[in-house]
Amino acid sequence: MFFDVAVIGAGMAGLSCAQRLRQAGYSVAVVEKSRGAGGRVATRRVQGTRADHGARYLESQGDAVQRLIEVLVDRHILKLWTDTVWEFRQGEMFSSPNSCYIAPAGMNAVGKYLAQDLDIWFGRRVQAISTTDNQMWHLSLEVTDDNLEIPQELIAKAVVVAIPAPQALMFLNSEIGLQSDFLDKLRSVEYDPCITVMAGYSATKQQDLSNLNPQWQAVTFRDDADLAWVGLDSSKRLESQQPVFVVHSSASFADRHLESADLPTVGQELLDRTSEYLIPWLKQPEWLQVHRWRYAFCRNPLPVSCLAAEGTLPLVCAGDLCGEGQIEGALRSGLAAANWVNSQLQNLPLDSSLNW
Repeated sequence: MFFDVAVIGAGMAGLSCAQRLRQAGYSVAVVEKSRGAGGRVATRRVQGTRADHGARYLESQGDAVQRLIEVLVDRHILKLWTDTVWEFRQGEMFSSPNSCYIAPAGMNAVGKYLAQDLDIWFGRRVQAISTTDNQMWHLSLEVTDDNLEIPQELIAKAVVVAIPAPQALMFLNSEIGLQSDFLDKLRSVEYDPCITVMAGYSATKQQDLSNLNPQWQAVTFRDDADLAWVGLDSSKRLESQQPVFVVHSSASFADRHLESADLPTVGQELLDRTSEYLIPWLKQPEWLQVHRWRYAFCRNPLPVSCLAAEGTLPLVCAGDLCGEGQIEGALRSGLAAANWVNSQLQNLPLDSSLNW
């Protein structure tokens, strides 16, 4: 299978890059190891409902995210969740104005929207990259699902690597002509992990929650040793029949428990901690699920919009490892990577607007 461009990773950076190149006229294949688009803007189906276990909501971080919010609100994919954010510190709640937008169908609706019309190879992990005799990139792919209809290799003129740096370094090395300076920059990028708990409660607790009538939809814990954020996820859903909460751990808590073989116990520990601060019955869920994010937040993004390799065939890294970090940085990095790839190939006219 031959393409102009292979994009590795269907997160925000990979999707924004692939869309800009596709719209310019390039043939693009996106390779994604999971079963859905969006990366850490993720939703899980659980116990007859949905829970956003990745990105909590979209908020204006810059022009790229703001324009995306406007487009998705206009298309009834996003809606305003709350215009106030709360922070718990020193035993008290403090509020500040901030508009937070969510997708009632789940935050992965954002990725689904950006993935429209793209050729995405789900359930494929890149095992190795090499060069062909006629100066192309050759990608060898590992199957991570049961879909054997998609080929396990592809050839492309250019490659965009839009995944966390440690994952990229599993197949990027000096053997394929990458210079030590490029690889050293990738190795310098560090990430903070996060453990996320999704917990559901008895439908009878819905009335109790109504009686409590908490002012908050979500609470941030800036300096807590264990907690980073707690959200009433079921308040995002139109059809919710029971309270569902999502809890994000602190980086230090995740570091301590990242390799635990007993994730339910780890999740229960976070719920116990949450119940001490917010609502006592939060430590008694009907069900809970736990997800590990090894590369939740880039700690030290590189001061570039994208990281291009020199002295080899066109290859560039993009994502929240570049620029401002967060979703804004990922979107802008993907667009910058598309511009760079275009400069190495045909220099086709690109849409420079942020019209998602």
